[in-house]
Amino acid sequence: PRFQAMASDSGDGHATLKRCLGVLRDARNDSEQFAALLLVTKAVKAGEVDAKTRRQIFDAIGFTFPTRLLTSRQPPAGCPPHTFRAFGLTLLACFCTDPELAGHSQILNKIPTFNDILLSPCDLDCISMVDDVYQCLSAVLATARGPRELVTKGTVSALCQAYLNGGHGSDRALTLLGGLLAVAEAKCWQRDAPQLLAVLSKLSGDFLKAEDMTKFELCEVLPHFIPLSPPLTENSQGSECLCRLYKGLADVLGSKLSQSQRDPALKLAASLVQACGAEWIPAGSAGSKFLALLVNLACVEVRLTLEEPGPMETEGKKEVVTACYVLMEMGIQECLREENPLLENVQKVQLMRIMEEAFGAVIFYLREVKQEELQDPFIFASVRVLGAWMAEETSSLKQEICELLPFLVDYARKLFKEGSPAVSLPQAELVSAKGSALPQDALRFLLPGFCHLTAEDRPRDILISVGAPALLCEYFLQQWEVLTSKSTAPAPLTSTEMSLQTLCGIFLNLVVTAPDLVRCDKTFSSLMDVLLNSLPLLLPQKHHLVLAANVATLSLMMARILAGSAALQGTKSAKEFFGAAIRFLSQAHTAQADPSSDGLALAVSPTFVSAWDDIQELWFLGMQALAGCIPLFPWLPQAVLQAQWLQGLSQLLSHVAPSSVDFELVTAFQAVLVELARASEQCRDVILSHHGTEWASLYGMAALEQCLAEQ
Repeated sequence: PRFQAMASDSGDGHATLKRCLGVLRDARNDSEQFAALLLVTKAVKAGEVDAKTRRQIFDAIGFTFPTRLLTSRQPPAGCPPHTFRAFGLTLLACFCTDPELAGHSQILNKIPTFNDILLSPCDLDCISMVDDVYQCLSAVLATARGPRELVTKGTVSALCQAYLNGGHGSDRALTLLGGLLAVAEAKCWQRDAPQLLAVLSKLSGDFLKAEDMTKFELCEVLPHFIPLSPPLTENSQGSECLCRLYKGLADVLGSKLSQSQRDPALKLAASLVQACGAEWIPAGSAGSKFLALLVNLACVEVRLTLEEPGPMETEGKKEVVTACYVLMEMGIQECLREENPLLENVQKVQLMRIMEEAFGAVIFYLREVKQEELQDPFIFASVRVLGAWMAEETSSLKQEICELLPFLVDYARKLFKEGSPAVSLPQAELVSAKGSALPQDALRFLLPGFCHLTAEDRPRDILISVGAPALLCEYFLQQWEVLTSKSTAPAPLTSTEMSLQTLCGIFLNLVVTAPDLVRCDKTFSSLMDVLLNSLPLLLPQKHHLVLAANVATLSLMMARILAGSAALQGTKSAKEFFGAAIRFLSQAHTAQADPSSDGLALAVSPTFVSAWDDIQELWFLGMQALAGCIPLFPWLPQAVLQAQWLQGLSQLLSHVAPSSVDFELVTAFQAVLVELARASEQCRDVILSHHGTEWASLYGMAALEQCLAEQ
């Protein structure tokens, strides 16, 4: 009777709820507790629960009673079989509106139960249960441990199936999937790729067939379901998805669109480029026209947005422009592609001109950036895409880029020194929640452009004047620490290793064109110390051969300039370095059977063959630099003798056919041999004892012949 009285009470709902809670605490048996709970649940469903009252409900019943309700299989007489489960879920959904409770282990361990309910047949009586499950799952997703627990406990698969079944709440299943993929994409695809591909297959099919606003709504949804990992290009289902997305986008972008319709289409296209490059665009006339249209639209959007006076209106606009940056970078790559190009030469010329105008707008925008805006991730995205242009296009916009160099160096220095907390926007590799690159690493994307610019007088002078060499030396030291802290097992070329190689190229340019800077700037002495110690570590690791070649050649070139420094005066590190450099130079060539004759021919050593295209020029430069070092370091000939290079080289030249040794190689060998013979009587004697006079004559090494003939 007292419960009936409270249930019919038309007074204050909160007062009634509080009386129910009192009864709930004092209940004498399950029937009384259930009756009180019925009224509590009624209030919860009516939305009469504030945060304080919700906590009172939890304090009154905890997790134990809802857990009992979920596992009970005996409903009250005359009630549907799921009555207790429904009450339990309603209470849990109420608790989950408290973030602290949503992350509680008692909620997390019920995730399998939530999944089962989503996958169970749903009639009208079960709709509220499904709604409560979605509320619980949404709350769990927002907690720190939630995403990991949802993935490992099978929620991704359950949500995929719930969406594909199309039952009550399937739209919420799709929203939850999008949220999960945003924070745990790699784990989701690794565990549930077939189910996610099935969802993408349905979405892409709907996208292709839609002829109303649904098409543009799907443009917003689809990017969440396009993985950066390989599944899309690894099987037929993924390829079919890409085909449908291409056809759907071609329909959309080939039509007359409003701004609100075009923006999501460009963002979808950028997501596909980020995931697959240009692989999703078919070869042929239609594909090349579509690609050209895509890049053209991106360039127009960038110019319209960045050339307008005043700040951009919304953050959403920056997202669109960042997506356009992805498309522009693809345009650069496709214009430079020579093997199986998607674009015809005429299209390439047109697109390069259009992109030049767009990059002019990017430069204009960056020149207007204020100091307080430097943390804006859109600035980072703009600098990054300009770096891609500078890396490939060295002749256009040179004046504008030179004027912008002080800003670029200052910006890169600021982020490098301070460790910017900026979070990047979606753009290839670095610019997305999907990307892995550190947002403060702006230098990584500017290095290739700086490498081109340091070979030219005016931009090099500007870079030197704003302190770029010192910054680049610091960056080299940091990247070297990153590389050496990783495993020594062979791995694909990392961005760290690529950055170190490019830095070596920049420093080589400075050594050749600005030796006084290298001689006087103390940062280069610090760099030399690191280089001396790094080559002996790198050389034994054959997967680092290209980087070792860069380090060896740069170090030898710098050693000629810094010959008087203490680090190079016969120290342990100097001797170990030169020993490693001699091994690198001496091991590059070997004798092998000549298929065209019965004799031997000189050839690149097997361990060098795969990298030879990348290191050939460095090897010749290193030989030249070593020849220049020999007169400067009296102990160096002894290091060559200890390595037995003279004996090995003499035998090599004596046994191979002279026709197999080209003129450039003969010149390189002769330069080193002459300096050794001049600097060391012992070296001269070794050469002579190994028939040096004969093979010097055979190879036309006149300078060596003369040197050996002198007393």
